Amino acid sequence: METVSLHAPYLDTAADQLCFSLDLAERPALAERSVVVGGLEVRLRLLGASHQVFAGPVRETVACLRDAVTGLPEVYTREPPGWRYRFRARTDRLAPADFTERVDGILGRVEGCEHALCGVFPGSPQALTAVLVETADGSSAAGLVWRTWHTYPQHGQIVSTYTRLEAR
Repeated sequence: METVSLHAPYLDTAADQLCFSLDLAERPALAERSVVVGGLEVRLRLLGASHQVFAGPVRETVACLRDAVTGLPEVYTREPPGWRYRFRARTDRLAPADFTERVDGILGRVEGCEHALCGVFPGSPQALTAVLVETADGSSAAGLVWRTWHTYPQHGQIVSTYTRLEAR
């Protein structure tokens, strides 16, 4: 796993400012890592406004975007030609001790993973965005899953996403 200290403030300052898109072009990245998982090249990108993951036909963006409708879908599915895509998002608001414990758990989870990227924003070691990608288990088709975490220590919020992309 690669952990980087990000040298820019994060732009999404609360979970409810996040938006979701599969149709956006590449945004300026604070950190980027290309990995090959299950034979598919995946680009993990950390933005000042959260993340982008590019894999196969998917250009997933979860970020604070100007002039976009805010809020993440709880569940979103799409079937690009030859693929099946499913996205889930969840926001948890935690007490300070629980927030710290959960952030430590996220860091522990991505620490040993060779297909992960984690960025820590200035001002708090608990302000981070992390992306982890791995092969999809239990699928007869080629597939990937990726998880992301966006933490907001000032509000005790953690946004977790889970995406599954499978060839059909």
